[in-house]
Amino acid sequence: MNVIEPGGTIGILGGGQLGRMMATAAKHMGYRIAVLDPAADCPAAQVADIHVKGEYDDLGAAGELGLHSDVVTYEFENVDERVSQFFENEGKLPQGTLPLAVSQNRGKEKEFAEKAGIRVPAYRLVETGKEFDRAVTDIGLPAVMKTASGGYDGKGQYLLRSQEDCSSAREDIGDGEYIVEKWIDIDKEVSQVFTRDSAGYISFFPVAENVHKDQVLFTTTVPASISDNETREIRKRTQALAEELGVVGTFAVEWFVRGGDVYFNEMAPRPHNSGHYTIEACSVSQFEQHIRAICGLPLLPVHTFPAAKMINVLGRHRDALFQSLESEQVHVHDYGKHESRPQRKMGHVTIIGSSPDDIKLGEPAWSKSW
Repeated sequence: MNVIEPGGTIGILGGGQLGRMMATAAKHMGYRIAVLDPAADCPAAQVADIHVKGEYDDLGAAGELGLHSDVVTYEFENVDERVSQFFENEGKLPQGTLPLAVSQNRGKEKEFAEKAGIRVPAYRLVETGKEFDRAVTDIGLPAVMKTASGGYDGKGQYLLRSQEDCSSAREDIGDGEYIVEKWIDIDKEVSQVFTRDSAGYISFFPVAENVHKDQVLFTTTVPASISDNETREIRKRTQALAEELGVVGTFAVEWFVRGGDVYFNEMAPRPHNSGHYTIEACSVSQFEQHIRAICGLPLLPVHTFPAAKMINVLGRHRDALFQSLESEQVHVHDYGKHESRPQRKMGHVTIIGSSPDDIKLGEPAWSKSW
């Protein structure tokens, strides 16, 4: 892989907050940034050198981004396959199209996890009401139905606990593929964020414990309250999946933990919301490691504060985000989004400390009513 030295230009597909944080890390290292996004004042464009305004499936806009860029990455997985293939053919997409294509479809994710010898909850892929009925019979209740592609933050998900739930979900089946998956009563949900370079070396961040509310990530805490054996199992299985996919860059795998067993949940082929704590709590952030990997630079060793907690700030908490600036223990991140909606991620805060108890003392009062 060619080394892209500082002074070169990194193209980012997508202009949201992840692109903004990638761009910020890259700018600190001396890189220039070009962003492709249809919104005139998207978060990443606010800190970029070049903004190509275009839709994500616009090959003409992609070509323009390519003219400006020495290397290209993406900040979300819903990138048009033709666009990602274009950049791979140009030799400018070190991450490749395979991890992207797999992560765009929950069925493919499960298949690749199984190939890597990873335990997954029982599941069936369905496209019709009859297939849904057979899946529910085979798997049993409780279960969850999700759109096979395109869903995020709980969108396109149905919790199936009763026949009434099943009838409602069945009526909503339309064009496209869905996955029906066995519901697992878990002890906790965790994520393993890591970075892999083109030579196959992996740098792990601490396993993080996640709490969701209304199917949106509420908090991420490190260290996760899991055993050393569970941590070793998660890292072993994560590495197997990374090698199966040929990952380059920062990547995240979410896991369910129950009674000492770990189950694959889903993955993201780019920096992840549950890795935001790394900006303040680690010697190198998930974003800087990502930039280093895609530019062919060596990865840095990861050293971490004893404890940290990230809390997402949604539109309904926007005022509280600014109140947090007055705290001596809270690091504030505002994403620069102009339209505030109740469930939209507008920013996050991170608290770091010497212990989990220290973190609790620093939690802002508004987070108690999140």
